Amino acid sequence: MARCSLRADNLCFGPRYASTRSSISPNLFRPRRLSRFASRNNAKGRVFSSIKEREDVKESERSNGVVAGGGLRVDGLEKTKLVSGFDGTLGDERAEGEVGFDWRWPPWKNMPQRYKLVGTTSLAFVICNMDKVNLSIAIIPMSHQFGWNSSVAGLVQSSFFWGYALSQLPGGWLAKIFGGRKVLEIGVLAWSLSTALVPVLAGFMPGLVLSRILVGIGEGVSPSAATDLIARSIPLEERSRAVAFVFGGLSVGSVTGLLLAPPLIQNFGWESVFYIFSLLGIGWFVVFRLIKEEKEDSTASTSISRSEDISTNNSMTTSLSNLAENLKDVPWKAFFENQAVWAMIYVHFCGSWGHYACLSWLPTYFSEELNLNLTEAAWVSILPPLASVLVTGVASQFADNLIANGMEITKVRKICQTIAFLSPAVCMTLSSIDLGLEPWEVVGILTGGLALSSFALSGLYCTHQDMSPKYASILLGITNTVGAIPGIIGVALTGYLLDLTHSWSISLFAPSIFFYLTGTAVWLAFASSTPQNFSKKD
Repeated sequence: MARCSLRADNLCFGPRYASTRSSISPNLFRPRRLSRFASRNNAKGRVFSSIKEREDVKESERSNGVVAGGGLRVDGLEKTKLVSGFDGTLGDERAEGEVGFDWRWPPWKNMPQRYKLVGTTSLAFVICNMDKVNLSIAIIPMSHQFGWNSSVAGLVQSSFFWGYALSQLPGGWLAKIFGGRKVLEIGVLAWSLSTALVPVLAGFMPGLVLSRILVGIGEGVSPSAATDLIARSIPLEERSRAVAFVFGGLSVGSVTGLLLAPPLIQNFGWESVFYIFSLLGIGWFVVFRLIKEEKEDSTASTSISRSEDISTNNSMTTSLSNLAENLKDVPWKAFFENQAVWAMIYVHFCGSWGHYACLSWLPTYFSEELNLNLTEAAWVSILPPLASVLVTGVASQFADNLIANGMEITKVRKICQTIAFLSPAVCMTLSSIDLGLEPWEVVGILTGGLALSSFALSGLYCTHQDMSPKYASILLGITNTVGAIPGIIGVALTGYLLDLTHSWSISLFAPSIFFYLTGTAVWLAFASSTPQNFSKKD
């Protein structure tokens, strides 16, 4: 590719003068010569179309002040920055005034590597929840097409949580051995390909259930992988925002999936939801691989100040025997002897009960209890996750500011988690009592309470990394395994209690309120963000 180099005190174009000097043979560039123009200040311009030609004129240009490197050189400037040439390469900073045109692309090329990782990981979580909620919409036309009753439809939907629960601990272990980035990209690829299998296997129940289990396994390793990635890459003072931004992608994914699925199904059939969402995940996998390669090829690595120095062996050539040894080296006994770990386990269970119960049953509650039609109920169901996106940013900034101002980290995590649990508990209590409220007022109360539960991203979900960056992924795998149980039994139990009592207050709200309140008490009594040394050697 040709590169252009100009010398100009100012640039102007006019007729060619015979007096214009040339240090190059007239025959050298005749086929591809750019006409040279001179003003009062003798502007010069040449096109160098090969390295050899640039070499030939280097010496002559040096004496005349022309830069043969694809930029502009202006006499009299003490210091400027040559950023790039016409071939898109990044230039360097030179003395005596070299300026040029910056052709940086893509725009995030010079963004710190940790920001790229956080951004793409958050996008993975957006796709994660899109693939989680797509079935909750598509199950309606699928049931009509295949003649499924409610029990069969419930079996299909719950199968996701079987795989999700089974993959939590293995995901944390693999993230520790191979690194969160590798596990995350494999997880996204696995659940995306499995999502594409759903329309193919929909008519064969064992195959359909297996495909949803595989989706759950792929998504199940992702929280631990992301936690490991953040613990290794993000300094403490940025961690609350990083966790909130990454896991906040779940709320964005819920909103996006609920918005896109209905029109896609109406216009292209229910199969299109699975195919299109699958392609999004595969596209993410390709982009994430490119980001990794860019980091490996770059000679200028980004350093993270005040970040823990964690030594890991992520070699993909690790043998199965070494993996077994690494599993044995995990201090399981030390984990379960620590009361703060038990506090995280129980609190994670409590939060998941309220989250999964509302995610599954709120649309039905809005439709049956508040007498909203299906379209209104669907739109109203988007409000809690949409509001959660807004609250997430406020919560993370709130937590990081408290830490930056010197407040003890444990106290910050307790404050955030208390807000996350007491807010929905109070709002559910108000919704359970007959206060004569209008439907839109009940919707507003529940939306506000569930949105404030996003403070947990700056509470519970940061504590794993605070306690032990080295074992953060495994700790989250432990708590998330228990946290997946409400997705299996809590949703089914809510339906059973609803059939038994015909009361939304007893079936949906009362169990959630119980777990929110007891979870708050346990968290305030036993939670700790003090760094722990779980090493067996100690």
